[in-house]
Amino acid sequence: MKTYLDCYPCFLRQALSAARRAGASDDQQRLILLNTMEELHALPADATPPQMAYQIHRRVRQQTNTTDPYQQARDEATQQALALYPRLKQMVSKSADPLETALRIAIAGNIIDLGVADSYDLEATLERVLIQPFAINDLVSLRTSFAKSSSILYLADNAGETVFDRVLIEALNLPVTYVVKGGPIINDAIREDAVAAGIEQVAEIIDNGSDAVGTLLDDCSKSFRKRFEQAELIIAKGQANYESLSSSQAPLFFLLQAKCSVIARDLGVTEGAVVLKKQVIK
Repeated sequence: MKTYLDCYPCFLRQALSAARRAGASDDQQRLILLNTMEELHALPADATPPQMAYQIHRRVRQQTNTTDPYQQARDEATQQALALYPRLKQMVSKSADPLETALRIAIAGNIIDLGVADSYDLEATLERVLIQPFAINDLVSLRTSFAKSSSILYLADNAGETVFDRVLIEALNLPVTYVVKGGPIINDAIREDAVAAGIEQVAEIIDNGSDAVGTLLDDCSKSFRKRFEQAELIIAKGQANYESLSSSQAPLFFLLQAKCSVIARDLGVTEGAVVLKKQVIK
């Protein structure tokens, strides 16, 4: 997905939020914002939002000498989600369509996104997403792909959301490889977050070798790129994976909430929409 002009204010908000979480002084915050504006000025017209976000958060870490400004937020999100886990499992077990319910639960968890906003209401979002009609609904195609595939490559998004992903993985009858980031970036899930969510009990965990948001394939490890290229079926969670992979010719299904007007516009849906979208391979 291309970077829209409406993304620019969001980049500045992200830079300021990350700087404050890293404990930056007022002078450091000002410098980080000025540097971000310089980078926006030089941003290529065909750059994706994750490419710019990667630069922003790398600079914040460098200038504040803080390797992981969002660690506490990730830990808190995981604990909050784990407290809901028994209830989520009960929802699936009592559902007339366990797979759809598990998919909706996984999508509900996508609200845990500190790249979009500094706060969220997890329980209210769960209640909404469980009953909200899909704006894009390729569930029939996904069921067919499940039936034809021998395994799934699952691209994670955020910590805490990992618990909601676990519920979906447990509802599948296929082996799953769960892909996290190779290093901290915003509140995206890394290996420690996946383990804390119990993912290693239900799937193989690997990292993509990159500490960029989304999945910037050129920045990922050779071993991950090989897994990606050979995958029969890929589930990609969240906005950043959509932003970075929406032009890919891989067998992808995107699961997300359209949490901002830019993503909604690109998808052709309203803001707040629930999306299960099959990638169109040309």
